[in-house]
Amino acid sequence: MTIHQGYHGRYFEDFVVDDVYEHPLGRTITETDNTWFTLLTQNTAPIHFDHEYAKNTDFGQPLVVATFTLALVAGQSVIDVSQNVYANVGWNDIKLPNPVFAGDTIRSRSTVLSARESRSRPYLGLVTVLTEGYNQRNETVISYERSVLVYKRGFGPRHAAQEGASLA
Repeated sequence: MTIHQGYHGRYFEDFVVDDVYEHPLGRTITETDNTWFTLLTQNTAPIHFDHEYAKNTDFGQPLVVATFTLALVAGQSVIDVSQNVYANVGWNDIKLPNPVFAGDTIRSRSTVLSARESRSRPYLGLVTVLTEGYNQRNETVISYERSVLVYKRGFGPRHAAQEGASLA
């Protein structure tokens, strides 16, 4: 029997400007997802959970709360962008050009905009990506720039656990 290691994500050295990562997992959003997320975040806007209210809007149905869309697409990108993250350091220019509804299937991709070594932590690199989420009709539903500090190969908690070393 052969044992194969699972994918552990990219390290700083793996990021190349202009590379595009088509994230492997899509997800169909349910009405329950939207209701729970709306309630968990105490969002009181009836456009997200009141069908009678939403029927009288231009959309004719409840909108999925935008922060759920952001959380979902950010989560989809982890496997390719931030599996080995030290910290998120910025989210910029979030745009929501098309609405999301229960029943939509969301997929995403990220494009590497920049990558440079950290000036203060020699075991990290700063990577900025443009992430876009799109629905089953290939309409962009969200886009944003995200900057993360990512461990260099041979550093971080995974390496420390394997080597009995410190986190740096």
